[in-house]
Amino acid sequence: MLTKAPKQSWQEFVQCMEDCCTATEFQNWIAPIRASEGEKDELVLEVPNIFVQEYLLENFKAHLENFFPPLPSGKLPIAFEIAEPKRKETKKAAAPPPPSNDKPTSLLNPGYTFEHFIEGPSNQFVKSAAFGVAMRPGKSYNPLFIHGGVGLGKTHLLHAIGHFAQQKHKRLKVHCITTEAFINTLVDNLRNKSIDKMKRFYRSLDVLLVDDIQFLQNRLNFEEEFANMFEALINQNKQIVITSDKPPGELKLSERMIARMEWGLVANMGVPDLETRVAILQHKAEQKGLKIPHKVAFFIAERIYNNVRQLEGALNRLAAYSRMMGLDVTEEIVEGTLSELFQKAPHKRVSVDNILKSVAVMFGVRVSDICGSSRAKNVAFPRQVAMYLAKEMINDSLMKLAASFGGKTHSTLLHAWKKISNQIGNDDTLRRQIQMARRNLEN
Repeated sequence: MLTKAPKQSWQEFVQCMEDCCTATEFQNWIAPIRASEGEKDELVLEVPNIFVQEYLLENFKAHLENFFPPLPSGKLPIAFEIAEPKRKETKKAAAPPPPSNDKPTSLLNPGYTFEHFIEGPSNQFVKSAAFGVAMRPGKSYNPLFIHGGVGLGKTHLLHAIGHFAQQKHKRLKVHCITTEAFINTLVDNLRNKSIDKMKRFYRSLDVLLVDDIQFLQNRLNFEEEFANMFEALINQNKQIVITSDKPPGELKLSERMIARMEWGLVANMGVPDLETRVAILQHKAEQKGLKIPHKVAFFIAERIYNNVRQLEGALNRLAAYSRMMGLDVTEEIVEGTLSELFQKAPHKRVSVDNILKSVAVMFGVRVSDICGSSRAKNVAFPRQVAMYLAKEMINDSLMKLAASFGGKTHSTLLHAWKKISNQIGNDDTLRRQIQMARRNLEN
């Protein structure tokens, strides 16, 4: 049961999202939602269309759970209603795209530039490809198709291409749009009988940037119009860049559309590694005027790793708490403020035996030595590393875990965990060794 009224919790969620999201993302996906209270502490959300509902659940579910604890069934205490179209307001608000002789006004996020994009092993290739496209639109990779999971920086790179192309090639017409916005624009122009004007506008572009092409799935009429526009631009050597959560071949689109998107370069945006996540955290903290020690940044990045958006949301919450309370950022503050956001790696295949074997190989000692009583440094240190990994990767009692190390006590294991935790932040070699061990154990 909710401890607050559903509408109050929703207002607090909206305020939190306004801090966490970009202005464009907030206006597109959060601001249009209207909240009311249903029966039995249920929140009723009126959304303008199914896209907003799906986007909210796919991208903000973890945040929603913080404000609306799931029911015993696992479902959120939230019901959705699709808003009835308001014809008069729609006609008033609906406006066709600008004429082809006007410069397109793309909604580019001012913070999404190449200068603010943190490069690492997982995104180095795709960033280089994006920069090449921005330098020479229509002459490098065309189309450029960027795919990867939610919150990894696809939209950032898309907008960065737009910013750079506009600055370097001032005469080029650059337009950035989400797939949902394209569909809405097409619907408005069909209703207003101005579809020819829309076609002329899009075919006059020099650079077209399209975000979230997956929303075109199972919408054949819209897909056909997009495919026609796509071919018209490609045939004129005009640059197209597309982002998606999946590669072209995994999208439920026509063979014709998939083949068109695979014409140029398909580049994957991977999950950033630990060191890149630390760099991202420190860069964004610096932008916000927040000082985070390297050790604390490492502590956060090790526990929040799925995507950059979650890291930024955690940082926003941490910055707000630190300023309100007038406290410096420490591991204790992080633990108390962000613990519910911490993610756990899958533990099903990880056992103490696997950890012992992995650490033994890494440090060149025997498993029997690690589980023995020797206090020699070349044995005691690998033992502490193995205990650290066991506590981090296995969801079991300290007493049971410690017993697996030749009958050690839980206080011995806890001491080992604290020692290695403190040392990781200052020892790059140890950090890389533990990263390697984690990868070997989880794969």
